[in-house]
Amino acid sequence: MNREVYRLVPKPGSMKNLKRIEEELPAPGSDEVTVEVKALGLNFADIPCIQGLYKAAPKVSFIPGLEYSGIVKSTGNAVTDYKEGDKVMGITRFGGYASLINIPHHYITKLPSSWTMEEGAAYLVHALTAYYALVTLADIRQGQTVLIHSAAGGVGTMANRIAKRFNAYTIGSIGNASKSEQLKKEGYDAFIVRTPAFREDLKKALGDRVLNIVLDPIGGEIFRDSFRILGYEGRMIVYGSASFMTHGDRPNYWKMIRKYFRRPLLDPMRLTQWNKSVMGFNLIYLYEQKENLKKYLSRLEELDLGKPGIGHVLPFSELVEGVRMLQSGNTTGKVVITVP
Repeated sequence: MNREVYRLVPKPGSMKNLKRIEEELPAPGSDEVTVEVKALGLNFADIPCIQGLYKAAPKVSFIPGLEYSGIVKSTGNAVTDYKEGDKVMGITRFGGYASLINIPHHYITKLPSSWTMEEGAAYLVHALTAYYALVTLADIRQGQTVLIHSAAGGVGTMANRIAKRFNAYTIGSIGNASKSEQLKKEGYDAFIVRTPAFREDLKKALGDRVLNIVLDPIGGEIFRDSFRILGYEGRMIVYGSASFMTHGDRPNYWKMIRKYFRRPLLDPMRLTQWNKSVMGFNLIYLYEQKENLKKYLSRLEELDLGKPGIGHVLPFSELVEGVRMLQSGNTTGKVVITVP
């Protein structure tokens, strides 16, 4: 059957290489389902994938996109837990920018009955990232203090909701004061607008509290200042490096090189002296861990985090504009693309 996709042609490297084309989709394999995509979620990781900077992404022509929602159109002969017409949401190791997708049934789950397709496409990547960072790696405990960078985004929102299940004191950092209302709405205890005075502002927000956990998708000077204030036995979880990203269609390699050589460096021997931990992860790793993925999805369901926040909804024809909107750093909540 035919489908429309946004494929990087001839290869990753520039936003301008993202072309909308029609191509043939084969019948699903025995353990796969074909999903008619109704909405897809944009994620910050899509940008380095498109620009050829994401090590886990293919180096040749491919379809970006990590999550979607839609309706099961057909199933392979080994699939028994889904049927044609089921409403689902799912994740994929790339390939999400499409009107139809074949996916092993392990990577989809039923769309909650009260959720829209847009909400289904805005949940899984952010919720799994927040859960894995806070619960699996940081081992959050009752009443701890958590600093969440990019706090108004999808991961930040879900991380705050998870932290509140542990009665944590949460401090959110944002790049723009206009996002402060979103943080108040989500119940952050304090927030900081990132400026050159960030470290002093963080000390004021902490008061006499010890900073136990930092979630950092930014890197650079923000990583350095956060790590310095992190308390003994503190855990810093790194899942991105947004400070290295540029806003053009192509990467600005000169700017990235300058930032690379100015990046904070850690001496592993001093970590024992400081009694702090730095851990990093890539959510795509979980794609190969089917049992863990299933377990985390089950625990997220138990936490009942509520519907994801959606900031912007655009049609499939404006997908590239949506990616640029996300790249600007001015979005709040999820950017979702609807598919006709």
